[in-house]
Amino acid sequence: MKLQTAQEWMQRFDQKIQAKKDLLSELDSPIGDGDHGSNMARGMQAVLNTLKTSSYPTTAELFQAVSMQLLSKVGGASGPLYGSAFMGIMKAQQNQANTVDSLMAGLELIQKRGKAVQGEKTMVDVWIPFISDLKDQTASPEKIWAYVKATKDIPAKKGRASYLGERSIGHIDPGAYSSGLLFEALLETEKAYD
Repeated sequence: MKLQTAQEWMQRFDQKIQAKKDLLSELDSPIGDGDHGSNMARGMQAVLNTLKTSSYPTTAELFQAVSMQLLSKVGGASGPLYGSAFMGIMKAQQNQANTVDSLMAGLELIQKRGKAVQGEKTMVDVWIPFISDLKDQTASPEKIWAYVKATKDIPAKKGRASYLGERSIGHIDPGAYSSGLLFEALLETEKAYD
């Protein structure tokens, strides 16, 4: 991934997170701590400040900075999970990996840290099918949001939401929603740089 593309992707992700901050916390309230939006907004603000005040010679170093900011500034489970994702992406970028392989590396670290598999009402429920679509060149915003909305019908098996069991059904997973924003931002960025 080109450095300019990576920067643009993070800027677009930040804009979407700031715009949906309240909604993300609303989604988190019935099944979590109710702070996913404020946590992610704070983390992405820190990412953007870092990207504005420092220069990075490589895409890998940029993603390392993203990872560090998210790990240190985002509370709850989201900081470690998103931090791990960007650490995986950074390592893949060091080896000049393409976007699909970079996201796969990010997903691997999310799953290693969160021990989640598909179908447990987590961000993984968006990451796995999106990466598959990207590989097949069939990714679209419509498909992303279909994956996000599908988490509504799944009983939570991980995290705080898992304590609710069947009562978690009917709620969209906030991590899945923020992942939807991440991937929507990626598609927009790639389109802009085609």
